[in-house]
Amino acid sequence: MESILIVIHLLIVSALAVVVLLQRSEGGGLGLGGGGGPTGLFTGRGQANLLTRTTAILGAAFFVTSLALSILAARSNNTGSPLDLIPTTTTPSTPGAPAGQGQGVLDQLRGAQQPAPAVPAAPQPEAPK
Repeated sequence: MESILIVIHLLIVSALAVVVLLQRSEGGGLGLGGGGGPTGLFTGRGQANLLTRTTAILGAAFFVTSLALSILAARSNNTGSPLDLIPTTTTPSTPGAPAGQGQGVLDQLRGAQQPAPAVPAAPQPEAPK
């Protein structure tokens, strides 16, 4: 059910984008037929009424399908985040292994930020007595 509704929603979105681009702007930029002369597919007032009504209907259908999809998502059994499904590795990588094997990007960054181990100081010679 949800996948069918998503397909319908995507078809409505595509049609709405096409209809909005067909409408003539105030400057006539993307309007169908160029300068608005009688050579266009639609002419005059009929074009404006048809495209306006189509935009309104598609906008309402977009709103309804968006609400239906959000209601379906809220009622689904998925209680966790999709990020919780990402597997984490618990085995540390070996020092000679290529980067990215056995550890994630954050683990690699944390390893790069750790300070180098302190070098023990050389023994100090005893002062003469």
